[in-house]
Amino acid sequence: MDHPVERWSVFELTLQGPQDGNPFLDVQLSARFRHKHRVVEVDGFYDGDGIYRIRFMPDAEGEWSYITYSNRDELDSVTGEFTCVEPSSGNHGPVRVNGYHFVYADGTPYFPIGTTCYAWIHQTQELQEQTLATLKDSPFNKLRMCVFPKHYAYNRNEPELHPFERGDDGAWDFERFNPIFWRHLEKRVQDLMSLGVEADIILFHPYDRWGYAAMPPEVDDRYLRYAVARLAAYRNVWWSMANEYDHVKAKTMADWDRFFRIVQESDPYQHLRSIHNCRRFYDHARPWVTHASIQIQQGNLEKIREWRATYRKPVIVD
Repeated sequence: MDHPVERWSVFELTLQGPQDGNPFLDVQLSARFRHKHRVVEVDGFYDGDGIYRIRFMPDAEGEWSYITYSNRDELDSVTGEFTCVEPSSGNHGPVRVNGYHFVYADGTPYFPIGTTCYAWIHQTQELQEQTLATLKDSPFNKLRMCVFPKHYAYNRNEPELHPFERGDDGAWDFERFNPIFWRHLEKRVQDLMSLGVEADIILFHPYDRWGYAAMPPEVDDRYLRYAVARLAAYRNVWWSMANEYDHVKAKTMADWDRFFRIVQESDPYQHLRSIHNCRRFYDHARPWVTHASIQIQQGNLEKIREWRATYRKPVIVD
């Protein structure tokens, strides 16, 4: 029996496995978690150095069991059990849609007071810690933040870490993720969670000098599945397909639809999903969008009621 886990906290299974070839491409790993009559399937991921992880966020108190599935014998059919216990003070679970509003999973109302720190995880450690200290004494309970670094005003520095490894020629190896970067991103998501701040994760954006905004479709899809496998078990995660999606010239509307479906199908917890615009609105009425994340001029705020009636979903002015 593994250690007890709070409801809506993270159970993590760590396994040793193969390092030969390219484990990011060659090894499939998942697990099924069972509580009474319910079964939840979760994807695992390779974390480098022969380490594989499966993360799970239990949503019901009581006994859970699990079994792994893999195309490699050493990772297949691993079983175990753990107990999910009541949440501690301040753990209200993930945020859900409640009509035109939001509510935590335990029924506590949630009113988003958001800010943006797009590339904060790509700055110096000192500035990152200053950001957390500032948030601690602020009213904000939601932070929009990018996975990829941003090339824009105040963001001209070269980040220390990137999501992908570099090849021998110095170019990005889009077939190998950089686990050190992803561990850092996870740490910052957890830091926000400890402050009671929702992490609105921006998956793509146009302000790029590294090639992340124009990756091949198979790389985009693999990146999304990897991001969901690593981050979805954290209760404070939201998914934003893009910041100012209509400025990402390498993507089509069909691409954005596909990205939504991949995230929706890969996320066993169905965290909130939206997409952010500059001028052209995405169709927020589509079934995979949970709420409208809209950028507008201040004078257009009176249109929010119109948009709520059109989309029949919550509207956040981001």
